[in-house]
Amino acid sequence: MNPLQETWPDRIARDPGHSARYAERFRLLAAQGRDLHGEARLIDAMVGRGAAVLDAGCGPGRHTGYLHAAGHRVVGVDIDPTLIAVAEAEAPGPLYVLGDLVDYTLPEAAPSAFDAILSAGNVVTFLHPDTRVRALEGFASRLAPDGRAVVGFGAGRGYRFDEFVADAATAGLALQARFATWDLRPFTAEAQFLVAVLSLAD
Repeated sequence: MNPLQETWPDRIARDPGHSARYAERFRLLAAQGRDLHGEARLIDAMVGRGAAVLDAGCGPGRHTGYLHAAGHRVVGVDIDPTLIAVAEAEAPGPLYVLGDLVDYTLPEAAPSAFDAILSAGNVVTFLHPDTRVRALEGFASRLAPDGRAVVGFGAGRGYRFDEFVADAATAGLALQARFATWDLRPFTAEAQFLVAVLSLAD
């Protein structure tokens, strides 16, 4: 398989210890005083108090926990059972769902629509190319009418920025704005990272 098209389950199958090391990496960064919540702070600034937020690809829960502590109704979805277990233990409070972003069911306790959907950490680059549009359609189907999805990922990971924007449009999502960093530096032709703010297409 092309390493740039490796899905998360492919990576875990190839390296079963990857998830545990991934979670430990963020524990070490937190212990060093590193800022791990810039993405969540952006979402917090975009919504009102008590908003419904979906963390799509929540991993070990660093954003879900922050947003829950800020007073939002947060649901985290991830395909990795190890990371969901870490999130439940280390960032309790949000509702966590083990599932594939291409096809998952939210429990009745979850909000029926979300004011914001966050997908950080290069999550969309781990989707198989054949399923990317379906996953983005899932975002569109779960957004509130005036909700926004914010997706961030880096260049050189097998998913071109223009290709992502086209896939989002196919899925019914319109690009509202794009930035080169989570602290909203301007996006340029040389940008090595994309933070895309998406809304439901008219």
